[in-house]
Amino acid sequence: MVRFGILGAGRIGKVHAGTIANSSRASVAYVADAIPDAAAALAASVGAQVASIDQILASDVEAILIATPTDTHADLIEQAARAGKAILCEKPVSLSVERIEACLPVVKQAGVPLMIGFNRRFDPNFAAVQQRIKGGEIGEVEIVTIISRDPAPPPVSYIERSGGLYRDMMIHDFDMARFLVGEDFVSVHALGSALVDKAIGAAGDVDTAAVQMQTASGKIAVITNSRRATYGYDQRVEVHGSKGMLRAGNVHMTTLERADGAGFTQDVIQNFFIDRYVAAYAAEVNSFIDAMTKGVTPTPSGYDGLQAQKLAEAATRSSQTGQAVRVE
Repeated sequence: MVRFGILGAGRIGKVHAGTIANSSRASVAYVADAIPDAAAALAASVGAQVASIDQILASDVEAILIATPTDTHADLIEQAARAGKAILCEKPVSLSVERIEACLPVVKQAGVPLMIGFNRRFDPNFAAVQQRIKGGEIGEVEIVTIISRDPAPPPVSYIERSGGLYRDMMIHDFDMARFLVGEDFVSVHALGSALVDKAIGAAGDVDTAAVQMQTASGKIAVITNSRRATYGYDQRVEVHGSKGMLRAGNVHMTTLERADGAGFTQDVIQNFFIDRYVAAYAAEVNSFIDAMTKGVTPTPSGYDGLQAQKLAEAATRSSQTGQAVRVE
């Protein structure tokens, strides 16, 4: 039985704690949060105790799940690593490539497992696409197209501390592009605009963006993001290869379909990321537990987190300068 300490009792912390509590192989021992009432409520719901971060790190738990604000992630990863704990940390490791590059050697020296929470790799639809690519169904991948659109933009107060659309929202798609292509990208060209909310532009960010990327072997990925989709949470991928194409579409609220003289209509697509990726979050935690119990390296790894952040920073620079940016 793997015992977890949960750092952060917000929305994602609750999702992960619920998965762990419902597992026959793991349990939540402690919960910490800067808001005492939030920690107490989550601890009560999963049969855990409230404790401070220092108390949890000094305890006998085997694993730490980090679901705190982004600017705390790197420091907490290092503290947990030095305490000898296996670590599952929500993305990103940090909003700074340099901070990630300083953090990962600490984890390596400690010799503990580190998994970064790019949950979309565990979505059953996207995971099936990747497995079929690996199985050779479409031959050599040539171009990947990823569409990700939120139903509505977050408040400007969130935008101002998010690191920007490329670091906050599109970083999931950067990781997905690497996951599907199976290679690192060396060139990034981004375009961005504030078309949804002018206040987002005034805050120095964009809400509508397109990115083209290329690997050293010439494979291409095209990513488009929008902070507004009037029809729901739009999440699609398409992979074209030398022998065919694979595509994963949106998940609808139900499979209901109606036909009449006006044509065919379907039920609406899901409207919230936790609903859309509920199975992915559960699979992510279970994959981490599998890796721990089998003694294998979990993925996505710290390296995956670093590479996604490099692409996010390159896209930010490209959007600001209008020029393609090389990625080391």
